[in-house]
Amino acid sequence: MTTPATARKQLRAHALNHPEAWEDEPWPGDHVAKVGKKIFVFLGGEGSDVSVGVKLPRSLLFARAQKFVQKMGYGMDKSGWVVARFGKGEEIPLALLRRWIDESYETVAASALPKRKR
Repeated sequence: MTTPATARKQLRAHALNHPEAWEDEPWPGDHVAKVGKKIFVFLGGEGSDVSVGVKLPRSLLFARAQKFVQKMGYGMDKSGWVVARFGKGEEIPLALLRRWIDESYETVAASALPKRKR
């Protein structure tokens, strides 16, 4: 089983591997990956907790059916954002989360990057 620290590190690396992606901390303790000026993934959790917030236009209904997924706060759920949360001892589906990060990146990059860079 992957440790939470390893999972956070792998998911961060995966997010930052996308073209024009960069890391930011817009609020103390809140780590995000951006493309252009727009956030495409929230990477959270400390200690034994892991959380990943993504925008999922294609996988939204499937994602919401998962027991570890919650609607994103601040009204962001209305535009397709969800957060996957995992606590101590819970299995973290890294392959699924990577696919969701990819989908979120593709969605956000479509409006965040100039056409020549997409």
